[in-house]
Amino acid sequence: MQTLSHPVVIGGGPVGLVLALSLQQSSVPVTVLEAQAPGAMYGDGRALALSYGTRQVLEQLGVWPMLEMAVTAIETIHVSQQKGFGRTVLKAHEHALPALGYVVSYGALMQALDARIERSPMGINIQYQAPVTGLDVHATAADIQYQCADGSVQQLSTPLAVIADGGRSLDAIPGLVRETKHYGHDALVGLVQTEQPHHNIAYERFTPRGPMALLPNGKQFSLVWTGEQTYIDEIAALDDAAFLEALHAAFGDRVGKFLHIGKRFKFPLKLSKLDQTFAAHCVVIGNAAQTMHPVAGQGFNVGIRDAVALAKNVASTEAGEWGAAHRLTEYHASRQRDTGRGLQFTDFLVNVFSNDLVGVGLLRGAGLGALSMLPMARRFLVNKMSYGS
Repeated sequence: MQTLSHPVVIGGGPVGLVLALSLQQSSVPVTVLEAQAPGAMYGDGRALALSYGTRQVLEQLGVWPMLEMAVTAIETIHVSQQKGFGRTVLKAHEHALPALGYVVSYGALMQALDARIERSPMGINIQYQAPVTGLDVHATAADIQYQCADGSVQQLSTPLAVIADGGRSLDAIPGLVRETKHYGHDALVGLVQTEQPHHNIAYERFTPRGPMALLPNGKQFSLVWTGEQTYIDEIAALDDAAFLEALHAAFGDRVGKFLHIGKRFKFPLKLSKLDQTFAAHCVVIGNAAQTMHPVAGQGFNVGIRDAVALAKNVASTEAGEWGAAHRLTEYHASRQRDTGRGLQFTDFLVNVFSNDLVGVGLLRGAGLGALSMLPMARRFLVNKMSYGS
């Protein structure tokens, strides 16, 4: 078994690589174990909504210049409800921001992160095609077993193992308890072309069936359409013409006609979190630690803030104490407020804005109308979306 004196990150996705780069900036060496081959995710067109706070992180890490041409800025967010009065409009310039957020494909973000590491690889050792097959935590270290590309099995010991692979390695960690709330809803996503240009406006539309969003993405919109599983199954089965007609009926006329829909994908929605995000010499970040409904675009950005906070915790700790229980307890406590509020915020939006009970629609409309007239309330919402505060 190889004994390392530095942290090991399990998972080379965006959250894991942001952590690696953040550690590198603090002169902390790091090994990353990634199950996929190099560049395997570059063609992944899934849309990510980056907050302005995440942009600032990527700027500090030197990633943003390599990504800027691939992102679409969200300068305005238009929030409304179907078949009801009340709406609110958030504008970046009213809050002295260049944008409220950005939309980018998962693949483009991965390319930019990899390019940044290739340009300055000192201190970051990435092992590709190295899926973790075993993880054992004990009082003095975490022992990791992984398979190499040639089929051989390697073992290493580290003072701190960071699980950033979405949770695939969690089963091996005793004592970590996950709370999960299944909404019974699915999300359908795809790229849609509209009659009118997006003008860098993102739309959030609350319907009795569930929230839906149109995010400006290149010259098109990324669609996120949520609802009960049976309902999403029904619209997913429609041919393109019928699907576009149903989309127009649900969304309305604000972007004109819907002209074309690309390949559609759907996935189940849930809210889940670990009661405790660490064990002996092991800590969990990103989607592995908490999964949120996509209604407010919080989940990915919370994961980035996990990575930044953990890097600061490690950098301020003596090397001999990396993975020590009291330091991981401090990290966990520092993230409780942000992650807890993010989970509560998204759950609140889903429950209140996807409810067809008599009177709730009027309250929603009144709330949206009041929000449009209260600058402090709008500022709170923008700060929540941008920084999690």
